[in-house]
Amino acid sequence: MAIASDKVRRARPLLGTFVEIELAGAGNSKLNTAIDAAFEAVADVHRLMSFHEPGSDVSQLNRDAYHRPVRVHAWTYQVLTAAMDLHSRSRCMFDVAIAPVLQTMRLLPGIEDDLSSPAKLPCFGAIQLLPRQTVRFGYPGMKIDLGGIAKGFAVDRAIELLRDLNPSNGMVNAGGDLAAFGPDPQTIHVRDPRDPRRSICSVNITDEALASTGQWFDLFHSADTADTAIIDPRTQMPVRSVVGATVRAPTCMVADALTKIVMIAGTDASELLEHYQASALLISADGDVQITPDWQHAVHLAA
Repeated sequence: MAIASDKVRRARPLLGTFVEIELAGAGNSKLNTAIDAAFEAVADVHRLMSFHEPGSDVSQLNRDAYHRPVRVHAWTYQVLTAAMDLHSRSRCMFDVAIAPVLQTMRLLPGIEDDLSSPAKLPCFGAIQLLPRQTVRFGYPGMKIDLGGIAKGFAVDRAIELLRDLNPSNGMVNAGGDLAAFGPDPQTIHVRDPRDPRRSICSVNITDEALASTGQWFDLFHSADTADTAIIDPRTQMPVRSVVGATVRAPTCMVADALTKIVMIAGTDASELLEHYQASALLISADGDVQITPDWQHAVHLAA
């Protein structure tokens, strides 16, 4: 006689959003234990990489790394290493040192009176990754924000823990940055960045990750969207030619970061997407929807 499969779905507020974890398998107690461990991994990433937490690795780097090398957690060092690789391969379009610009735009806290534009840093050499997980900043006034990559990394860490316990299927969704595993495809509905009340497409994913970014909105107050928080480091201005991007990639960290590059580069990001074995859908300001050729068969546009 076949054993009925159990399914557990739980959510917690973490990473500035709601993180939802869903598992299917036999035995609710084991599933709940696995979900607890996965939530703890996500919380650990938040504690290490939050711009807002005074005790985080990021805050310590922003305070001290210009004056002396700062040793960080292995996870923080891993994310910084990935961020620097993306920075180089994208010709500086992915830049975690954009934090001062976000502060002047009131998208990050920390600047009360001085609203002058921060100086542009040289494209390379600003962040030095040293032996023994130590980091040094090359210029005074530098600050980093890992918000464009850490959420995806947190999803990957949660997925890694869940896989080790061998449930049949699972998914971790951190506010639209998500990953799934198991033999059963997961159908994901992607919200239209111009009107968050409707879906622009659906896509099935299996053993892969998906991330989306676009214009700001708060459905609790209004369905209207605002400017995107994606800043082009070359101009230090918000991106406006592309209003939304969704990226499929082998890991959520890579998908999360690539959405920012696709927002800035548009179709010019095709070579970088190919390097990371990723696919993308982007929506331009005039409503044109473009999908990389390798993904067109899997994306189902809404009517």
